[in-house]
Amino acid sequence: MKTVLMVAEKPSLAQSIAKILSRGSLSSHKGLNGACSVHEYTGTFAGQPVRFKMTSVCGHVMTLDFLGKYNKWDKVDPAELFSQAPTEKKEANPKLNMVKFLQVEGRGCDYIVLWLDCDKEGENICFEVLDAVLPVMNKAHGGEKTVFRARFSSITDTDICNAMACLGEPDHNEALSVDARQELDLRIGCAFTRFQTKYFQGKYGDLDSSLISFGPCQTPTLGFCVERHDKIQSFKPETYWVLQAKVNTDKDRSLLLDWDRVRVFDREIAQMFLNMTKLEKEAQVEATSRKEKAKQRPLALNTVEMLRVASSSLGMGPQHAMQTAERLYTQGYISYPRTETTHYPENFDLKGSLRQQANHPYWADTVKQLLAEGINRPRKGHDAGDHPPITPMKSATEAELGGDAWRLYEYITRHFIATVSHDCKYLQSTISFRIGPELFTCSGKTVLSPGTDASIPVHINNICQRNYVTVESGRRLKPTNLGIVLVHGYYKIDAELVLPTIRSAVEKQLNLIAQGKADYRQVLGHTLDVFKRKFHYFVDSIAGMDELMEVSFSPLAATGKPLSRCGKCHRFMKYIQAKPSRLHCSHCDETYTLPQNGTIKLYKELRCPLDDFELVLWSSGSRGKSYPLCPYCYNHPPFRDMKKGMGCNECTHPSCQHSLSMLGIGQCVECESGVLVLDPTSGPKWKVACNKCNVVAHCFENAHRVRVSADTCSVCEAALLDVDFNKAKSPLPGDETQHMGCVFCDPVFQELVELKHAASCHPMHRGGPGRRQGRGRGRARRPPGKPNPRRPKDKMSALAAYFV
Repeated sequence: MKTVLMVAEKPSLAQSIAKILSRGSLSSHKGLNGACSVHEYTGTFAGQPVRFKMTSVCGHVMTLDFLGKYNKWDKVDPAELFSQAPTEKKEANPKLNMVKFLQVEGRGCDYIVLWLDCDKEGENICFEVLDAVLPVMNKAHGGEKTVFRARFSSITDTDICNAMACLGEPDHNEALSVDARQELDLRIGCAFTRFQTKYFQGKYGDLDSSLISFGPCQTPTLGFCVERHDKIQSFKPETYWVLQAKVNTDKDRSLLLDWDRVRVFDREIAQMFLNMTKLEKEAQVEATSRKEKAKQRPLALNTVEMLRVASSSLGMGPQHAMQTAERLYTQGYISYPRTETTHYPENFDLKGSLRQQANHPYWADTVKQLLAEGINRPRKGHDAGDHPPITPMKSATEAELGGDAWRLYEYITRHFIATVSHDCKYLQSTISFRIGPELFTCSGKTVLSPGTDASIPVHINNICQRNYVTVESGRRLKPTNLGIVLVHGYYKIDAELVLPTIRSAVEKQLNLIAQGKADYRQVLGHTLDVFKRKFHYFVDSIAGMDELMEVSFSPLAATGKPLSRCGKCHRFMKYIQAKPSRLHCSHCDETYTLPQNGTIKLYKELRCPLDDFELVLWSSGSRGKSYPLCPYCYNHPPFRDMKKGMGCNECTHPSCQHSLSMLGIGQCVECESGVLVLDPTSGPKWKVACNKCNVVAHCFENAHRVRVSADTCSVCEAALLDVDFNKAKSPLPGDETQHMGCVFCDPVFQELVELKHAASCHPMHRGGPGRRQGRGRGRARRPPGKPNPRRPKDKMSALAAYFV
């Protein structure tokens, strides 16, 4: 029996599609990466009995990045990124082992059906999946077709079964257009971001931003916010006066009348009109009119309108709203939520979608009336050629969905019902009055034929903050100082960098690639050439933006507080706490980056033996990890086997008391490359932490002193620990206060630690296949021919280890 591999874009989507196609008769198990499940069932394909395997990826399998040295900011001129820097495709999330997972599931399969989302990104992921799977699939015979593409817009039985019955092929041109966009965004964004980040962070200390980023889409978006902010700031309110009359009718009802002049800007003139009218006792009716008007039903719903209403009326940010919509889609409640189309195709089953809502407790009466009287054809909107408008696909209740999912679903459903309803017709009545010499008007509306109300109660969230803007009450975006200066600077140097026009032109070129009307390489080369010239002009003209920066921000020398001494001039360097935190020596005019997202303090006034810089201590908190570092070595690695950004816990200095060589114990039980290092500052609650990952082990509480010995364990090659306890609190037998042994193997230490801390049940103790077993300190390795030491769970069972 042949095998058909089917791949969806998300695990939840794979499960939903498999249940529909198998009619619920399927078996499921987790894949080797632990993130994706595999659903299997039998059926027929191409007229023959087959075994189906439905699984998924988790978004993009691959991502684009620069090779080697071109990822190092200090070694490459950003201008080289436009053309000289080679790129490579690498796994988007290495921890998922997605390529290996796909190859394991695809090995020996005869056909593949791609159920990725039906947009350009989904088309691109199709070919990422094919690159991984095709080499391990069975070879086709006689030109037999083995690759198929399913196209669908909703997760309903009808749509999924129709897609399976009408399989096509993946679109290579659409995939290429995404490749082009990814490369343009990478090269352009990185070049501008690296240059302006290094330039401005090297001059100013209170930017409070770890990255001064530029993006071909991001920056024009910021431009819109700043442009609106500038208009608000430049607006000069002018005082005006109005007259408003209140008249009482015979039925003890009152009417408020609007002045025909609307407003005047001169108080004396307003007072004159008031004096002319306030003595009048009656208002004379001059004329009455009635006119029937209509309010059009809304256009069918697309993504932009959905996100706009979600933000303005639901208080949901765009990213959150999109994630909520995608969950509703994968659960089968709505159609595909990423669409630019506002026009339903002629063959769209509007009545079928409406019937799904006929028994809903909120709008059943309206729906039943529409079905009985006949629906109104939706307005003709824009057909972008992608997906149908966003439509509810099955009924749901508030109890079923809850929270934001329900509120978004309710809006989508009400909007859909409104699109197939008749226009709202109403009678507008207008009465004109004369009071003295002045005319006033009163208007009212009487609904003749309601449409369905698609509006929603307003719920505002005021919690979201971004780097260049803050979200104020009413979800109004307010640009920060940095955002304003950047946009004004772009306008001053090259307005096209911040206007949407050039990005719009690029998108048109990318669409031509997708349609097969433009060459991928030519579009890429031409666009990069345009932005390369803009980049060189921007670099040459950066003084224009710098003039604006000088007004808003403080130079490095005037920022921060003295902390540690420079090893060159022996004067105090200032610690700048604002992002990115760093040390600056104003005398040497040198800046040294520091580890982020933690606290920095002076480390006992100790100095690095290599460069005489005072050491500082970085800590992520009392329950986390901490390590000392030399500011100079952290930025300028002293040894070949070290990289920039390494602290003393990774330093390979052979004799420094703070180095890995002196404090390293053995290989981390969780990650492949880390070493467990004693934290000498953690006593009396001693800690051992990995110098690569977030593993922290607590041990030897109340010990007076813990020292890493030069001797190693004969079983696992880990360094032995020499532990001294206070005499009054020594847990050792026979009033002993000192013991030396291996934390992994020594029974005294195991029993001791077990008494203090219960063993963790974290997966790190399982010690699965493929995990390296050597435990030597630093780069020590098990000698050839020596038997494998015991598995990590046997050695670490006594340590209370956890992830920070």
